[in-house]
Amino acid sequence: MEREEARERIEELSAELNYHNYLYYVLDAPEISDEQYDAMLVELGRLEEQFPEWRRPDSPTQRVGAAPSEAFAVVEHQVPMLSLDKSFDEDELIEFDRRLKRFLSLDESEPLPYVCELKIDGLAVSLRYENGTLVQGATRGDGRRGEDITANLRTVRSIPLRLQGDAPAVIEARGEVYLPVPEFERINSERAAADEPLFANPRNCAAGSVRQLDPNITASRRLDIFCYGTGQLQGASFETHTEELELLRSLGCRINPHVAAVASIEEARDYCHDWTFRRGELDYAVDGVVVKVDNVALQQQAGSTSHGPRWATAYKFPAVEVETVVRDIEVTVARTGQLTPVAIMEPVFVDGSTVSRAILHNEDEVRRKDIRIGDHVVIRKAGDVIPEVLRPLPEKRTGDEKQFAMPSDCPVCGTALERIEGEIAIRCPNLNCPARRLSLLTHWGGRQAMDIDGLGDVVAMQLLDRCLVKRPEDLYKLPVEQVAALDRMAEKSAQNLIDAIEASRQRGLERLLFALGILHVGRTAAARLTEHFASLREIADASQEELEQVPDIGPKIAESIVGYFSRPENLDLPERLEALGISTRREERAEAAGTLFAGKAFVFTGTLEQMTRSEAEEMVKNLGGRATSSVSGSTDYVVAGPGAGSKLEKARELGLEVLTESEFLEMVHDEAQAH
Repeated sequence: MEREEARERIEELSAELNYHNYLYYVLDAPEISDEQYDAMLVELGRLEEQFPEWRRPDSPTQRVGAAPSEAFAVVEHQVPMLSLDKSFDEDELIEFDRRLKRFLSLDESEPLPYVCELKIDGLAVSLRYENGTLVQGATRGDGRRGEDITANLRTVRSIPLRLQGDAPAVIEARGEVYLPVPEFERINSERAAADEPLFANPRNCAAGSVRQLDPNITASRRLDIFCYGTGQLQGASFETHTEELELLRSLGCRINPHVAAVASIEEARDYCHDWTFRRGELDYAVDGVVVKVDNVALQQQAGSTSHGPRWATAYKFPAVEVETVVRDIEVTVARTGQLTPVAIMEPVFVDGSTVSRAILHNEDEVRRKDIRIGDHVVIRKAGDVIPEVLRPLPEKRTGDEKQFAMPSDCPVCGTALERIEGEIAIRCPNLNCPARRLSLLTHWGGRQAMDIDGLGDVVAMQLLDRCLVKRPEDLYKLPVEQVAALDRMAEKSAQNLIDAIEASRQRGLERLLFALGILHVGRTAAARLTEHFASLREIADASQEELEQVPDIGPKIAESIVGYFSRPENLDLPERLEALGISTRREERAEAAGTLFAGKAFVFTGTLEQMTRSEAEEMVKNLGGRATSSVSGSTDYVVAGPGAGSKLEKARELGLEVLTESEFLEMVHDEAQAH
């Protein structure tokens, strides 16, 4: 085929495939079969391989995923992606309307038109198109700076790589990437079969999918999107939000079909009330309704606060409460020996996933709530993630229900249980208890410990049952042939596990100390100890008094550490680990003198919305600072999010500098720019 003929055919195939993508993923009205589509895509791919100079950035072949990235570049949002103030009940929704009318000097008795949109429980993104072609996709980030995830968003079939019709010179389509519930269940089913950790809910899975360094992983998860507005716009205008949505729709962007223009806040309230009970009809998760003033001139007049626009509010649905039956209460044994009662319930679908188990925390909690085996109970997802038993329904009791009582002996090994004075927890003291050994082994391989991908419960249990491993250090002596002989373990997956074990040798002292599973030594304590001591041997040799000199290490933690390294089996543990090639020494960080963070102590309090607390603390440490858990005169900065309490009050009393999460991220950004 001649070059010019190839160019024409490539353009023809690209246009046709983009059109059929739009029909299938946006309009849900396909005109050709999957086989016909695939045949055209294969032909296009072959031509682009033969004539790469004609491959366009909006080619349908670009959806399959690019090479893995090592990091995401920072994107500056030209128009900030602000958060929304929230309304938690219908009275607050009505008050939002009154407050807005007062601010705009409008007659409170006159109805104000709004647009109601279902609040999709996904990840907010911005899609930048120039002359109709997608040139950049970014996360919301802190609202002013996000991450460039263009390669990943190209794999989302309902995101047009090229807009339909006469597109503006520049348009940023804002939307919510989400994972349909059936797709979420498919992914979790596959992960369960592969003995991989399950995603908590569709939102977590969607957020994790679009931030994969390898776009091929993103492409394997069938994400979707609903667009809800625009950011920067050149070459078009509109007078109402309804027109804005219609513009996006005409350009080929997917708009939620349940958007409704209403004449007043009372009609908006009715919409919210209706969807509170109808949300179960949807195959995607929604957690509320966004109510926006329809008139753009009034939006501009109302303006925004530093947090979000005054002309919109997010009405939050109440947590879904579902009734089920407690069939049994089992007791699990953790790596520390602590026993935890767990309600085994009749499986029930709650807010995006099927729930059959809920932690009851301890015996005192079971008694306080009076939860009995056989009870009808009301459950919900605490924080929309963790199943929680709220209360029993005594009026439904038949008399056959049974009171729960903790056993006197360990249900796994039969050892007499102990309850330490001053603690609620009941523990199995047997270090060789099979349940403790299993829990310790999976804890060792956990993401925040030694991060051994593939070391889940099923694999760990087989390793213990076959006596291939007695303690975590034995993992580093495993030959691949023994691993390949495990049930459901092919040669390739066995080699992958061995490779992951090999990589974990160099995780560093902080992760190693956490992985050991010492009672009361969590990630914060491990970080403090690592800052003070240079090796595991130094920690093992330290007296209780020396340990208590470390910030955040109190008598209980110090006593636990001394007791752990005093056991006969742990006396030479540092040397045994070193002989296996496991790093037991502190990784010295690059000199950070002269930076904004060097030697500064940060305390994080309240809820962080753009990152986890562990990620924030890691940023501080990487930039030469310290992250501590308590506020004192030696604290330099307190980063406070929503829900900050006594730590924030103490910081103000001491006159310390308090930062918002956005100000902290700006400080991190400035530091990165300077170096």
